[in-house]
Amino acid sequence: MKALGQHVIAELYECDPEMINNHELVETIMLEAADVSGATVVNSTFHQFNPYGVSGCVVISESHFTIHTWPEYGYAAIDVFTCGDLIDNNKALLYMKEKFAAKSISVVEMKRGLLNLPVEQIRVKPVGA
Repeated sequence: MKALGQHVIAELYECDPEMINNHELVETIMLEAADVSGATVVNSTFHQFNPYGVSGCVVISESHFTIHTWPEYGYAAIDVFTCGDLIDNNKALLYMKEKFAAKSISVVEMKRGLLNLPVEQIRVKPVGA
């Protein structure tokens, strides 16, 4: 069965706390990761929490990249959900791991939208979209 999308759940450990608590830097790195993966960015929104932490979403034509950070633990939770076969999620994850100075990463991947249809009937986007 062909899936509509792929959902990657990544956990970055022992990140640089100052980096993952910097709203502008986190947004820049997430936008760059989307670009590195080959995704088409539509929009982004990020929020700085008080006293620390950042959450944000990069909406891409192919779905989204999200992040939630806990600088006090050096931890970042990242979701990359993409549709189609053109986006390189691994490139994006390696880029984020490097840029957030994470010492380790844990990744779980799952297929989304497993439909019981012939492969030729499954389209990632509606015709004309």
